[in-house]
Amino acid sequence: MNDHDKVKVTLGGVPASMLGPLWGRAQVSKEYSSLFYDAKAVELVERIDYDDLTTSDLPFTGIMLNIIRKGNLLPMFSLVALMAKQFDEKIKAYIAEHPRASVVNLGAGLDATFYRVDNGTIHWYDLDLPAAIDFRRQLLPEPDRVTSIAKSLLDPSWCKDINTEDGVFMIAEAVFQFLEESEMKQFFSMLADNFPGGEIVFTTMSPDQGFREWIDMFPPEQRDAMRAAWKEAMKEWWEKVPQDQKDKAITALKTPTKPKDTEWSDLEAWWGTLSDEENAGALRDLMTAFSNTPSGRVGMRAPKDANEFIKWDSRITVIDQVPLFRNVPQDLLSADMQRLMDRFVERGGWNIFHLRV
Repeated sequence: MNDHDKVKVTLGGVPASMLGPLWGRAQVSKEYSSLFYDAKAVELVERIDYDDLTTSDLPFTGIMLNIIRKGNLLPMFSLVALMAKQFDEKIKAYIAEHPRASVVNLGAGLDATFYRVDNGTIHWYDLDLPAAIDFRRQLLPEPDRVTSIAKSLLDPSWCKDINTEDGVFMIAEAVFQFLEESEMKQFFSMLADNFPGGEIVFTTMSPDQGFREWIDMFPPEQRDAMRAAWKEAMKEWWEKVPQDQKDKAITALKTPTKPKDTEWSDLEAWWGTLSDEENAGALRDLMTAFSNTPSGRVGMRAPKDANEFIKWDSRITVIDQVPLFRNVPQDLLSADMQRLMDRFVERGGWNIFHLRV
């Protein structure tokens, strides 16, 4: 494809986070096509111009994506993509019983699940923030029976946009980490108010999975490589962005000492004085500043046990709860991917919840 034909990325804030899962789905499709294949994801990554990602107002996302693209040192997004296979199976099971159902993709981003599961009769809704929907429409024009809704998932008005005559099934692959517990409770009560008998499948990560805990799940040699690649990508970003973003980064640091100035050489010299503990803390502080996730945590504030949702709202019932990677055949994956998946299962970090509201 000619570079002039590529679509520039101008997203910032939470919508920019759609790019990582897209990249992961494309990589899994290329490397493990017999396990999972998403033709649209493969197509879209070739159409997007990533060169200016790190100038968005969510620079951490751009930095992370640059690390991944350069060395695949963070297979996180590839792991996240593996959940799509399980979501596909849940959707197909539901629409086998409700062939004209409405399926709502919460925080749709650039997800192309519709193209993998469409039975020819379902009604599909892609819900996301206005900037995300605008960008989505540039790359994925709406086919028949697909409607995009440009609203926050906390805006109750979107519930009135859904056809509920033949059943409602909702999916949320990696959305709820942007919400606080109070917002989660509000959201599930809203679902029970508007979609009685509807079902939702979503992923959770334990709320104790902070940045340090997350990076510690990788082997020591990979942690060092990740930090080195992170700093390299950070340097590229640092030399492009305006002064106010550099000041924001410095202000976010909670380490005992801070760089003397905002030139990259000052940061590099300062970083070399930090202990391992301070180094991890500095990365956490920067993640907090740039990721739009409170306290630098990468997990949603939701119960580890699905039955706890019933205490939030008695109208909720539990259909299923499984560790995220339990149903993914591992024999086709690389040893590194298997090891990381095993660590997540062992620590109980990620789950798939299936609830009825």
